[in-house]
Amino acid sequence: MKEGSLQAPVRHPIPWHDPDFLDAEKIDAELRRVFDICHGCRRCFNLCNSFPRLFDLIDESPTGELDSVDSGDFPPIVGDCTFCDMCFMTKCPYVPPHEFDLDFPHLMLRYRAAERAQGKVSFNRRQLAKTDRNGRLAGAVAGLANWASAEGNTGMRNMLRDLAGIHPEAALPRYHRRTLVGRAEQSSPPVNPAAPAFGRKAAIYASCFANYNEPALGEAARAVLARNGVATQVVYPSCCGMPHWEQGDLGQVARNAEKVAAEMQPWIDDGHAIIALVPSCGLMLKFEWPLLLPNNEDVKRLSENTYDICEYVVGLAGEDGLVDGLRPLAGGVTLHLACHARAQNMGAKGAEMLRLIPDTEVDVIERCSGHGGAWGIMDDNFEVALKVGRAAARQARKAARDWVVSECPLASDHLRQGMQRLEGEGEAPRTVAHPILLLAQAYGLLPENQERR
Repeated sequence: MKEGSLQAPVRHPIPWHDPDFLDAEKIDAELRRVFDICHGCRRCFNLCNSFPRLFDLIDESPTGELDSVDSGDFPPIVGDCTFCDMCFMTKCPYVPPHEFDLDFPHLMLRYRAAERAQGKVSFNRRQLAKTDRNGRLAGAVAGLANWASAEGNTGMRNMLRDLAGIHPEAALPRYHRRTLVGRAEQSSPPVNPAAPAFGRKAAIYASCFANYNEPALGEAARAVLARNGVATQVVYPSCCGMPHWEQGDLGQVARNAEKVAAEMQPWIDDGHAIIALVPSCGLMLKFEWPLLLPNNEDVKRLSENTYDICEYVVGLAGEDGLVDGLRPLAGGVTLHLACHARAQNMGAKGAEMLRLIPDTEVDVIERCSGHGGAWGIMDDNFEVALKVGRAAARQARKAARDWVVSECPLASDHLRQGMQRLEGEGEAPRTVAHPILLLAQAYGLLPENQERR
C-alpha cells in the first residue's frame, strides 16, 4: 500500500447475501468511519451534492466534527449520491488497496438496499424503475405520452409532479411506437464486403433507453458498423437494472443480470462481440454485475466480451482501419465525457472516435452534467442538478462549437437545458443524444441538418 492511491483502484464483490449487509447499526458505524475520513480529506468537494451536504453538516455541528452530527441527518447525503463513481475512480486516495478500504458509492448502495428492505422507497419511485414495462405501455400510445410529458405542457407536467415527483421543467425521454428491436427485425443495413473488418460480428445490447426512447442511436450504430463490414444483430432480453440499482433493489438487478447473461451466451459462442449503446449499461454489464454475482460464469463471460460502442469503433479503427468516406463536421463538436463512460476505465473513447472524423475540431468537457440518472429529474433535485451542471453547460457554450454531445443521452438533454438558461451568450448549439449519431452523419448515413434537441 502506498499513500495517495498510486495503485489502480480495486473493488470488492458486494456481500448482499450476508446478514450484516443490511444491519442498521453496522451500516451506521461504517458511514461514520467513511464520513470521518472524507471530512479529513475533502478532495471530493466539487464532484456532486453529497459531499457539500456532508461537509456543511459537519462544519455547522456544535463541535465541527462528526461526533456531534446525528445519524438522522445522513439520508440527504445518501440521497444525493448519483452513483457516478467519480469519487472512487478519480478523486479518493483511500480506495482499495489502501488500508482505509473506502468505497463511497457502494456504501451508499448498501444504505439504499437497507432502506428498501425497510419499505422506505415509495411506490411511485419503484414504478419509475420499471423501464421495460413503462416503455411498452408508453410506446403503445407514444403520441399521447410524448404530448403529456413535453416541456411546456404545464398542466400535464404539474400533474406528473403530483403523481411521480418529477419536476415540471425537467426534460424527459420521448417514446417511440416502433422499438429498436422491432425495427431491427424488419430490416438490417447492408454489410460492406469491401471493408477491412468484413467478417466481424456484433450483438448490440439495445438497452431500455435505445429500445424505447432513442432507437435512432441503435440504427446509427448498426449503419456505421455495417459500412465498416461488421454484421450486427439487436438483442434485448431486459433492462440492465441500473434504475433498480439506484434504489437499492439488488435482487431485481441480479435477476436481470442472470437473464441477460444467459441469453447472451449463444451470441458469444457464435463469435459476436457484445456492444452496449449506453454507458450506464456498459458499466453494469462489465463491472457491477460481476461484483453482484461473482460466481456466475455467464455474467463473467459476458463482462469479458462487452464493449462500449465508442470503444468498439475505436478498436475497429486501430485493428482493421475504417473505410473511407468520413466528411468533416463543419463547426466542430464539444463532447461531454459521461461519468459512466469514464467509470469503465477505458479512456476517452468518445473523443477518440470523433477525432477519426477528418478536419473536425473536438473539444472535451470532463465536468459533471448534473443529471445523475433519475436523480436529476426529481422535483427536489432538478434545480440543484442544473446548478451542479452549470460549469459544464457554460464550458459548452463558451466553446462555440456547432454541436454538443455526451456519451450519455440523458446528460445531453440536461446540458441543453443548462445552456438554454445561460443568458447573453447567443443561441445554444445543437445537441444530439450520442456521438455515434455524429459519426453516422459524417459518413452520410444521417441527414446533415439533424433536428435540434
